[in-house]
Amino acid sequence: MRYIIRALKYFVQVSVTMGLILLILMAAGLVSTDVNVAFQHGWRSVGIIAVMFGVVSAIYPVFGYSKRMVNAKGEPATHRDAIIGTMESRGYKLEKEADDGSLYFRLRSFAAQLFRLWEDRVSINPVLGGFTIEGLTRDISRIASNLEFKINRND
Repeated sequence: MRYIIRALKYFVQVSVTMGLILLILMAAGLVSTDVNVAFQHGWRSVGIIAVMFGVVSAIYPVFGYSKRMVNAKGEPATHRDAIIGTMESRGYKLEKEADDGSLYFRLRSFAAQLFRLWEDRVSINPVLGGFTIEGLTRDISRIASNLEFKINRND
């Protein structure tokens, strides 16, 4: 269900963004306001573009979200402060902490949350040999490398 919701959010985001760009071009007089003139096949082209947006939006969550392992020696609880410090330096705040030691973070900035369509949650779960980090792939890569450096540097 989460996958479908993410795909729908990205479909709406891409459609609104492209619609705004088209409206700006039409308002500036760079593109005709008549759909039959603006697009080679008129309204049929609009349907084809919507289908293409749908395909891209359906595929994006596969690559846009991931889980990554961070190797860490010792007890996971001993690295809690390093994790929180790293996440705060990246613009995240601790949202909640579970009994099993899992930490859940959200972005502090409302604008950043809005541009990411409130898909900004990062979860860090203790596992044997370290932690798993789950969230947006581009954020996870940076966070994981920062955490590995910070945790292993102290050892």
